[in-house]
Amino acid sequence: MKRLNLDYLRTFITVVEHGSFSAAAQRLDLTQPAVSQQIRQLERSLGATLLERVGRQARVTAAGAELLAHAASIETAVDVAIDAVTRRTGVAAGPVRIGTGATACIFLLPPLLKDLRQRHPDLEIAVTVGNTADIVKAVEDNLLDLALVTLPVTGRSLDITPVMEDEFVLMAPANMALPARITAAALATRPVLLFEGGNTRRIADTWIARGGASIRPVMSLGSVEAIKALVAAGLGCAILPGMAVRQPPADVVVRPLSPRLHRGLAVVIRRDKRLHAGLAEVYRALKGVGTNRAFVGQ
Repeated sequence: MKRLNLDYLRTFITVVEHGSFSAAAQRLDLTQPAVSQQIRQLERSLGATLLERVGRQARVTAAGAELLAHAASIETAVDVAIDAVTRRTGVAAGPVRIGTGATACIFLLPPLLKDLRQRHPDLEIAVTVGNTADIVKAVEDNLLDLALVTLPVTGRSLDITPVMEDEFVLMAPANMALPARITAAALATRPVLLFEGGNTRRIADTWIARGGASIRPVMSLGSVEAIKALVAAGLGCAILPGMAVRQPPADVVVRPLSPRLHRGLAVVIRRDKRLHAGLAEVYRALKGVGTNRAFVGQ
């Protein structure tokens, strides 16, 4: 009797979407042998070859194309079934896939996820961290259910809900001589640490350029925690999202920038996304992240 494993089906879809077993393994946080094994098990259970390897690429066969044509309706049917069951039981359950940036994941999401888990222990939440462009693309491709990302975001297929403003600040060693107003020109004469890239770096670079300054960072790092540690060690000052420095150590100071610098955060979800009970709870919690003091640390 032919059987269909839903986890293996998701792996098959991911391989097709990304064009290779290795790319699918990276997206699913699995090893490449594990992805290959799941595809073999799926093919064995269905009695058909679904994918062909051509070099490093994976191409769908005629049988695979038939399965792919039904994949969306299969996933929708499963969501409808889960939704119907959870409405009967009153329990928010099921898997929910969230995407976000590293800073929000570290400093914003933990209390929210703790609250959700305490209220809904049957929720299965998976968090993917990446840059805004990649995370939004994954939501559009239905690889993620929803996301909390930095604005601006566009997409005809998306519902975009701004939820909070995060003000950037300067974090500096306590013994660093600082002017009354922290301008870009003032920072040009001091050692500055900056992010390697992404939206956070672009926001800082735009603010610096508008201030008529040119800053060559003494170091560029990809981790906000690493930057904070180096500032505390006295190696320089840094422009950081406010959410990352709400509880600074005693050996640093935090000052507002002049002019003030903000970034907006928004919740992003597909317009046609069916909200089962668990996903609806997570969506509601994320949309309230900017107004709940427990989450924003005010």
